[in-house]
Amino acid sequence: MRLAGSLRIVVIALCVGLTWILASVMLGNQGAFPRIQKLLTRPENSPAPDAKPKRHKCGLPQACPDQHFSFRVVSGAANVIGPKLCFEDRMVMSSVQNNVGRGLNVVLINDVNDLLKFIRPLYDGTLIMVASYDDAATKMNEEARKIFMDLGSTAAKELAFRDSWVFLGAKGIEDKSPFELHMKNSKATNKYEGWPEALELEGCVPARTNETL
Repeated sequence: MRLAGSLRIVVIALCVGLTWILASVMLGNQGAFPRIQKLLTRPENSPAPDAKPKRHKCGLPQACPDQHFSFRVVSGAANVIGPKLCFEDRMVMSSVQNNVGRGLNVVLINDVNDLLKFIRPLYDGTLIMVASYDDAATKMNEEARKIFMDLGSTAAKELAFRDSWVFLGAKGIEDKSPFELHMKNSKATNKYEGWPEALELEGCVPARTNETL
């Protein structure tokens, strides 16, 4: 009996509520109904509850314009987490792919002679992405530093022991590349014991890199 009484009260309450809403519409009551309607409807331009944000190449916050390449370069964190190099949504190098190593990660280069053999014959317009891991400077000689400077780097000349460095340059660039970050190894500012924090560089690089970046 108690259950039946409770159900009767609920039914009566629903009927009263629906009657009030219908009366508001029919009598032109613009006060209460719009507020109820607002609660029951989703704003016109708001995303659906299950909508996911659109993903752009290499995880960039927005898509690159036409005739531009998307990229993301992340240096290694201390000597624990390896660097990541993504180009046009392709993860070229990462710890997951097991193709990174300590030193300069261009194409897993850690020997200065191999590095020079690799970057000397680059032709104009070739893009080069670099990410440090652990220590990228100790084995670099003056020729290697000059080549990176010719590719648009301003930090290669002063790169020192365990500095963090990420860079995107190009063969034949007429000016310095705007795509470069460098953080010195300093006890006063290091995020990790003996190493500065990892650096992350991302953006859109024009396809005709031999003219300008």
